[in-house]
Amino acid sequence: MLSLQDTLGVIHREIQAIQYPKTPSGLYEPIAYLLTLKGKKLRPAFTLLACNLYREDIEAAIRPALAWEIFHNFTLMHDDVMDKAELRRGQPTVHKKWSENTAILSGDAMLILSYIFMTKSLAEHLKPLLDLFSLTATEICEGQQYDMEFEQRLDVSEPEYIEMIRLKTAVMLGACLRTGAIIGGANETDRQNLYDFGIYLGIAFQIKDDLLDVYGNPDVFGKKTGGDILCNKKTYLLINALNSANITDKAELLKWLACDDKPEEKIIAVRSLYDKLAIPEKANETIRIFYEKALMALQAVSVDENKKKVLENIAKELMEREF
Repeated sequence: MLSLQDTLGVIHREIQAIQYPKTPSGLYEPIAYLLTLKGKKLRPAFTLLACNLYREDIEAAIRPALAWEIFHNFTLMHDDVMDKAELRRGQPTVHKKWSENTAILSGDAMLILSYIFMTKSLAEHLKPLLDLFSLTATEICEGQQYDMEFEQRLDVSEPEYIEMIRLKTAVMLGACLRTGAIIGGANETDRQNLYDFGIYLGIAFQIKDDLLDVYGNPDVFGKKTGGDILCNKKTYLLINALNSANITDKAELLKWLACDDKPEEKIIAVRSLYDKLAIPEKANETIRIFYEKALMALQAVSVDENKKKVLENIAKELMEREF
């Protein structure tokens, strides 16, 4: 069974080996830049590790795994433009380093490149993988649309938010695992259990990310904290604060949501309201619930328990990320 370190070594080597057209360099340099930034490479790792649950030879899973990593980075490139983010993995975002137009166009090229890599799958797997890839890509766009629509609402419910992050974040983790299971030859029940593991873990991961954006250490987290607060982003924390605050606290929160000219004060004030309303504690409890569901789905996968330890340990590390 491959270790996570072995798997990441394969991924980094293959990313470095990608050959881009030499011209126009302004289109391809941002792609290479983003793909080679330090990152978890979690999604392609999940594809390779899921395949490795069923077969030693993971060669057939490498190109599809890279397709998911390229597609994931395409979504980040465009998300950073939408969110006006300045840092990605501790480095300038593409639209800050080059321009917004460059980020949009290079992102479009990444989307096409991801499909090219997925079509390098073995013929016997091509249709189910392309169907899964296209469905997941559509769902991610749906999740992004919900996310944008939520910005205009103050009445977003927790179930609505969970569904949004399921689409925007979790379905890709599930699809990466299902991709590896398909290539590895897993039965349909195992494919679904691995997909569910990714879904539940992805939901827990995103809520953890919401927490880190407010309470994280920028040097560890890789970007400035408080960005979601400044953008009035409807995170798990904000929607629960809006839904649980009394009249006085909600008025205070709404006052800061309308404030655009005192960024540091706004972050401190909103964080203080979250603390007062015990929002971090509620978030951590929800994270725990979905994490346990993820582990139950993984436990149901019908392979030797020792083979599943790598995936189990990754899940544990994600949930124990430091603030």
